[in-house]
Amino acid sequence: MDVTQLAAVDTTRAARVLDEVRAARLAGQPAPAAPRRVIEQSWERMLRSGVDPDHDFRSGLLSREEVQRRREASALRHVLPVLREGLLAVADVAHHIMVVADEEGRVLWREGSAPVLRKADGLGFELGADWREDVVGTNGVGTPAVVRRPVQVFAAEHFVRSQAGWTCAGAPLTDPRDGRLLGVVDVSGPLETMHPATLAWVDSVAKLAEARLREMHVESLERLRAVAAPVLARLDGRALVVDADGWTAAVSGMPYTRRVALPKSLSPGPMRLPALGACSVEPLAGGWLLRAAGGEPAPRGASRVVLDLRQARRWSVEVSGGAGSWTRELTPRHAELLCLLAVHRTGRSASALAGDLFGDPARTVTVRAEMSRVRRYLGAFLEHRPYRFAEDTEVKVLLPDDPRDLLPYSTAPAVGGLRTSVAMP
Repeated sequence: MDVTQLAAVDTTRAARVLDEVRAARLAGQPAPAAPRRVIEQSWERMLRSGVDPDHDFRSGLLSREEVQRRREASALRHVLPVLREGLLAVADVAHHIMVVADEEGRVLWREGSAPVLRKADGLGFELGADWREDVVGTNGVGTPAVVRRPVQVFAAEHFVRSQAGWTCAGAPLTDPRDGRLLGVVDVSGPLETMHPATLAWVDSVAKLAEARLREMHVESLERLRAVAAPVLARLDGRALVVDADGWTAAVSGMPYTRRVALPKSLSPGPMRLPALGACSVEPLAGGWLLRAAGGEPAPRGASRVVLDLRQARRWSVEVSGGAGSWTRELTPRHAELLCLLAVHRTGRSASALAGDLFGDPARTVTVRAEMSRVRRYLGAFLEHRPYRFAEDTEVKVLLPDDPRDLLPYSTAPAVGGLRTSVAMP
């Protein structure tokens, strides 16, 4: 049954038919019509997993701080302008809202018609809510994430009864670098706002957002290529520079390979890779230098790290080593972490850093996740257990003229203390 076409003509009748179909299927009785295949398969998953169709289950909302942390970590923040431009103007007029959720189904952004936002609150469709399919049933966020294609869910196609007065159309957003699910963009509203063209509209805007991510990836490879050129010029033998996902930015002494398979957790040092065999791995700004074994060894030289915290909103780290030098701009969180490690050269445990940053030593998961990201580009110069700069690395910190201007955005207790008594390397 093509519910979207029927609903375009008679919303009330379509909703009634779907309610009868759903009730019959849940009761194991013959239905007056067959549900769409994507919906039927979702209902089957719900029945197998034990989701209660009559129970409006809502898991705990994420805290405001955790929502903000996920926003900052999500690649979807880069395509919000594309999603807003393509969806919000029409959504507001059509009494819809736009919802963007991460790969775990957590609602990170929610904008649009104010009256509809209030109705969404009544459904638990709010910031930080968990809308995975196996938590709240068939819906326009969780179901597209499972089937990895756009899905429209109308009225009683929702598995949980309390959502039957709602309509939504969602499309998955994937990372063009590795095909990984980044999240879902969804347009939702009350039953009467349903239109059969909504799904194609949402899917088109999602594809525009993915195209923007591809453009950004090309731009990042161009930046890495600029870093790689002087480094490769100093080296003999076979070598290539790749980004964190293995996409090649530059090669020397060997044929071009579009992408190199990298282990999930890459770290500096000797390694064997299919593309190079035995090789050495060294971090660069935004990627890795991979050198095939057997060539002239890279000059080692002294390692020097310069942490530049002088500007109010633009912080960077410059690394100088045997293979040359490179610079990387820092996120606010990474600037905090490296600043604290520069002060505490003997090292800080994850719990100590959690206390330094949040005043809560229990928040070690967040610290470990951020330090893992830092080590992707500074791994050769950092140790762990405890986290610290390597002993043979010279570390210098460039500070603002007035210590009170040190990382002015930061609310970390330890940074606040440094503003009044700075003693940097």
